[in-house]
Amino acid sequence: MILLASSSQDDLFRWEQGVRSLAPVFCSTNLDSVRSELVRIKPQVLLLDHELPKLDGPIGISGLMKLNPETKVIVMSHAISDEIEWGLFRTGIRGCCRDDIEPEQLKSVVEAVQQGELWIRRTLSWHLLNELVMITQEKNKIKQAVSDLLANLTRREYEIATLVGDGESNKQIARRLDITERTVKAHLTEVFRKLDVADRLKLALIVKGSMPPRDSSSIGH
Repeated sequence: MILLASSSQDDLFRWEQGVRSLAPVFCSTNLDSVRSELVRIKPQVLLLDHELPKLDGPIGISGLMKLNPETKVIVMSHAISDEIEWGLFRTGIRGCCRDDIEPEQLKSVVEAVQQGELWIRRTLSWHLLNELVMITQEKNKIKQAVSDLLANLTRREYEIATLVGDGESNKQIARRLDITERTVKAHLTEVFRKLDVADRLKLALIVKGSMPPRDSSSIGH
C-alpha cells in the first residue's frame, strides 16, 4: 500500500499516475486522515506534501513516523534550502523530491526507496558523509575511553567482568574460576569502583556493548 498525502487534488492525481502500478494507493487530504491511515493500513510508502496544513515541518514528520516506523516516507516539496532538506533526512525520511515531478520519474523514486535506497540530491551527499564520519569518530572515542578504563583492571578483575558481561552469576563465576563467591564479590566491588558503575547491568553493557575485541594479555597486573 502507498499512501499519498496532500491538500492539492492536482498533486494527488499526478502522484497517483506515477505509482499506481506499484501497489494499491490510498489518498489523504488532511493531517488527521494521514495519522489514521498510517495506523489502519500501515502503508509501505508515504508520499507526504511538505506543505500539508498543520504538518509542522520535521517535528510533525517525526510524529507521523512514530505511528508506523516501518513506513518509508518521501517528502514532496517546492524548492527548499539544503539545510531544511537535510533536516528532513535527519528525521529519518527516505527521500525528498519536487512535488511537480513527472509521474514516470516519481515511479523510479518510489521503486528505489522500496528497495531500501535513499533518494537524496548529490549536493546533499557531503552532509551524509560528514554525519557518518562524526558518528564513527564519536564511537571510536567512546570505545577508546572504555578500553582505557578496562585497562586499569587486573587480569582476574577483567576475567570476572567479562563473565558478568556473559550473564553469569557470582556462583557460576566462582565455580568456573574455582574461587569463593566472597572473592568474586570482592573483585566486583573493585571493578565497580574502577569503572565508576553501580551495578552488574551497567558493567555488562560496558563489557559487551562498547568494548572492541582485545587481547586479554594487554590487561595490566
